Amino acid sequence: MSVQRKIIHIDCDCFFAAVEMRDNPAWRDIPLAVGGQPGQRGVISTCNYVARRFGVKSAMPSSLALRLCPELLIVGSDFARYRAASQAVHAIFQRYTSLIEPLSLDEAYLDVSGQPHCQGSASLMAAEIRDAIRNEVGITASAGIAPNKFLAKIASDWNKPDGQFLVRPQDVADFVRVLPVEKIWGVGEVTAAKLKQQGFHTCGDLQQLELLDMLRRFGKFGKSLYELARGIDHRAVHNDHERKSVSVEETYTRDLPDLAACRAELPPLLTRLQDRLRRAGNPPFRGVNIKIKFADFTQTTVETVAHVLDEAVIDSLLATGFARGNRPVRLLGVGVRLQEASRVPQQLQLFDIGSNTQQTAPPQP
Repeated sequence: MSVQRKIIHIDCDCFFAAVEMRDNPAWRDIPLAVGGQPGQRGVISTCNYVARRFGVKSAMPSSLALRLCPELLIVGSDFARYRAASQAVHAIFQRYTSLIEPLSLDEAYLDVSGQPHCQGSASLMAAEIRDAIRNEVGITASAGIAPNKFLAKIASDWNKPDGQFLVRPQDVADFVRVLPVEKIWGVGEVTAAKLKQQGFHTCGDLQQLELLDMLRRFGKFGKSLYELARGIDHRAVHNDHERKSVSVEETYTRDLPDLAACRAELPPLLTRLQDRLRRAGNPPFRGVNIKIKFADFTQTTVETVAHVLDEAVIDSLLATGFARGNRPVRLLGVGVRLQEASRVPQQLQLFDIGSNTQQTAPPQP
């Protein structure tokens, strides 16, 4: 008989801000954010729950955050401390399982199926992990426990901050039925709006459609939508994820007014990208891309197949992308899409890639 899957999703609460409050206790009870300063066109990376009560949130321009919360303290990022805290958290995970799939510095999936700890109780393991994070790292974390990754991630948001929620196998049907379509993995704002236009507001609404109807309406995504709307997710927890891309980007304190100004900023970006690729061991890649965010926050990305960083190719991508907006530019980025390890021809590994370069919580039940 197969072992019932027990998946825990751990998500540290307001991670960057939590580390700052840990190291500066006077900041615990004031609105706090980590990010760039408004005079430098900064963006909020994360904020504590005091700030969130004023409407401050991640990815918000710092200038807007200060208008919403004039008392907001914005501090710069210190990734050395954040990485150290992340490593301490992941060391705690390893006491319970070797099947750990990190999603970022502050969250991960753990497959604890068949583990002997806590008499096999995933809920007790999650509670012990959260206690250890609080006592040893000095921050709090929330957890979701479920039979699969999709449900565990949703459950970890259910009792945030500093809480956990269990979705038992026998409760999956009732739990999923009331979930809004936005909670389905792969459904963004645009897809959610289209689903609602067709009368599908919850997973229960989508359950009225048969698989063939799903495929007719939504194409290849229909099968995934059909399964997730029923709480079915066969994805395994993997601890061997390959990196798929390497990129660098820069948000400018003043808009770049025209294509010539954008071109002048390419050399330092390409130098940074080369350095990052060298640190990654010069992995072979199969595509090069340019990302442009215009002053009105519209964004475009242009990509082409390429195995070297060629200045002429990148300049052409930049010109194509700029023409799509033809307005001042706020952000430029350049990156590569890495070759899949299983498809890397042996001779490609002999090339020096730098040789041609100049480069929301659901309703409570």
